[in-house]
Amino acid sequence: MSAGETVARATVVVIIMLALSRVLGLGREVAIAHQFGATYVTDAYLVAYTVPNIFYAVAGIALATVIVPIFTEYVTQNRREDVWRLCSLVTNALIVFTTGGAVAGLFLAPVIVGVLGTGFAPETFRLSVQLTMIMLPSIIFFSLAGLFMGMLNANNVFGLPAFGSAAMNIVIIFGALVLGNYYGIYGLAAGVLGGAATMAFIQVPVLRRVGFRYSLKLDLRHPEVKRVLYLMLPLTLGLSVNQVYLMIDWVLASGLAEGSIAALNYANKLIQLPQSLFVLAVSTAIFPTLSRHIAEGHLAEMAWTLRRGVKVVFLLIVPSVAGIVLLREPIVMLLFQRGAFDARATEMTAVALLFFAVGLVGHCLVMLVSRGFFAMQDMKTPVYVTIGTLVVKLGASVALVGYLAHAGLALGTSVTALLNTVILIWLLQRRLPGLITTDLLRFGARVLLAAGLMGAVVYGVDTVLSCLLGDCGLGLLLRVGLDILAGAIVYFVAGILLRLDELINIVNYARRILAGKIGGFWIRG
Repeated sequence: MSAGETVARATVVVIIMLALSRVLGLGREVAIAHQFGATYVTDAYLVAYTVPNIFYAVAGIALATVIVPIFTEYVTQNRREDVWRLCSLVTNALIVFTTGGAVAGLFLAPVIVGVLGTGFAPETFRLSVQLTMIMLPSIIFFSLAGLFMGMLNANNVFGLPAFGSAAMNIVIIFGALVLGNYYGIYGLAAGVLGGAATMAFIQVPVLRRVGFRYSLKLDLRHPEVKRVLYLMLPLTLGLSVNQVYLMIDWVLASGLAEGSIAALNYANKLIQLPQSLFVLAVSTAIFPTLSRHIAEGHLAEMAWTLRRGVKVVFLLIVPSVAGIVLLREPIVMLLFQRGAFDARATEMTAVALLFFAVGLVGHCLVMLVSRGFFAMQDMKTPVYVTIGTLVVKLGASVALVGYLAHAGLALGTSVTALLNTVILIWLLQRRLPGLITTDLLRFGARVLLAAGLMGAVVYGVDTVLSCLLGDCGLGLLLRVGLDILAGAIVYFVAGILLRLDELINIVNYARRILAGKIGGFWIRG
């Protein structure tokens, strides 16, 4: 199977699994809300869950990213047995370090809750400390899940690792609805711990199938183990910067009108949906192929593969930006406007969503282009660029907040993302001269034209439907659904007429899937 077909297959599988995870994630929140409501016990739980959640978002992803190029390098050198031994050593080192961290966290739980839950009443504080102690061991399993995911991705197995977060959500829902009936909020905390363990161990049978053999041997001084940890450090730091972005917004927004922080939070959740669904899938699927090209010394092939990835991201995200900009208010009304979330909250969230959307292409391309550096085992350059643009983020946010209030903070984030993208592409182009070509620029221009045609039709359709169907209840749901359907049809037809090659490739690939010509799609995916 060709590299392009492998990437396409993996992308489709990961998108399906991520979509399932998002649906189950929503179900998880609904289950928690149903069982525990908005009370002091949920406040205690959310604070206690902060550390494991951040740990997975940072350390778990860093491990999944670092192990792929190292594994590919060994395989290219025909040292598969050696790399499996290395993976076993890294697994044991990881267990030692995270277990030590979890044990230390048990003693530091009051300090952690004191920092994160400032202002808690004594009862809430005590409960949050207890829940923290129950859930902290989950950092061991989250780390292993990230490592196992990287090992499987390096072997072109994507479906099961991507299903891991969905499996975790299923266990947490069980903890909320079943264990919660018997043990209250402690049952939910146990569900989180069990979900993290499930996320890790569900991957073990497939790991054994592809060749992994676990050994109890521990060697923290092994040079390759040190190398993995060394590569992890800058990547972990870079991923942590995203949390700093949020802290800047929260601090500056705390002095603005009531609801500013909430509006930014809701808008940020919405803007992350296409990023986490489409771009994460493309980045995950393309990464092992990029790493193999580097290990084999095929820079031209790497530039070609990465250029195709950029095309796919542009193809999917540009129309998403157009749709978000045009339908921001009805989307926010449909999802949130009920109960205490009134028209004022909708307006505040919609304007934040508008300015977040300005930088969505930048955020998405950063995720993909960074994989080019990571495939070269260069974890530092993206981190240095991200930390450097942090100054821009702070300056832009301070400058814009006085003119646009909380929307200025969203715009500051977008400006920073776009600058980050330009710098990373420029630096990567110097290493991969074939990355940016006239073909790519022409493709981008045709995508913008197709998205422009789509936007014009969506604007007209929504104007008519808003008069016919209104802006509440089933009428609003039907309005937004028809707007999206009309936009998708117009964009697809325009893309075919404009000969967007990646869209045509997707259509042809879908035909082959339906015709059953790609064997083992779900197994190897």
